[in-house]
Amino acid sequence: MKNILVTGGAGFIGSNFIHYLFENTSFDGKVINVDKLTYAGNLDNLGEIPKKYGKRYFFEEADIIDYDRIIGIFERYDIDTIVHFAAESHVDRSIIGPSDFVMTNVLGTFNLLEVARKYWSDFHGKRFHHVSTDEVYGSLGKTGYFFENTAYNPRSPYSASKASSDHFVRAYFHTYGLPVSISNCSNNYGPRQFTEKLIPFMIKNMLEGKPLPIYGDGKNIRDWLYVDDHCSAIWLILNNGNIGEIYNIGGECELENMDLLNILCEVVAKKTGKEKDHYKKLISFVKDRPGHDKRYAINCNKIKMELGWKHKVSFEDGIKKTVDWYLENIKY
Repeated sequence: MKNILVTGGAGFIGSNFIHYLFENTSFDGKVINVDKLTYAGNLDNLGEIPKKYGKRYFFEEADIIDYDRIIGIFERYDIDTIVHFAAESHVDRSIIGPSDFVMTNVLGTFNLLEVARKYWSDFHGKRFHHVSTDEVYGSLGKTGYFFENTAYNPRSPYSASKASSDHFVRAYFHTYGLPVSISNCSNNYGPRQFTEKLIPFMIKNMLEGKPLPIYGDGKNIRDWLYVDDHCSAIWLILNNGNIGEIYNIGGECELENMDLLNILCEVVAKKTGKEKDHYKKLISFVKDRPGHDKRYAINCNKIKMELGWKHKVSFEDGIKKTVDWYLENIKY
């Protein structure tokens, strides 16, 4: 890998991945960050990266559905690797306005695949890695796990758009031999996440003394993965993962939303010098959202057994790191 194109590199996971590349790996090539800079994209997420690595880091403000711009970027930087994060990703927004999700997640991914297929005359040494979600698998009951061969059963416009993009990536591997890999991850948390998502949203509301709304009965279960652990898994897949393979990446940390919120309230209270239950008084229950999946849980034995990956950050440590970052970056 000499020239890595990171789509959505100003967003949450994408920016953390760029930090990870420069600060935690031996990668010595170039990183080209392509981001449309929507509401969730923020160049401040890259911090000192442009100053420290200005000869190896490049930013291009572009929409991935713009074929001419993307092919021009491929030609200018001679891209050999794509790590595709760019996506509309908020379920609530997808319910209100699904068209943006179809455009970016489906057509945008298709456009990238087409550019790669046509620009890479020789697929040797090339890689298109597509970052997806566990939500494509649907909803679990009280038992069981999502495996790489679990049938897709998307239940929201967001997950349907990601499922469609996954299928296109697989199709380009089987039809054209494009060197792809796919990872499906559980809920990420950590620094630099836009405040529409659960954890930063709740931290923000606590600090502002606003209600902490939780859907339904608060018993929906999610598996939580610290973002740096996710980045390490992607880096491992890029280096050692097999072409055409799918890898599930999970935090192996299932929590009911209510339990997560109680933990978060206690951590923020301790960090801000409040009584243990100070912020819990702000918790309120609101009408459940349509099609709210009950439980997600990932089996990630494949990546652990085949590639030797394991998550290093416990939820206890990860949530403290996350809260610390937001408290140190109040203006964020």
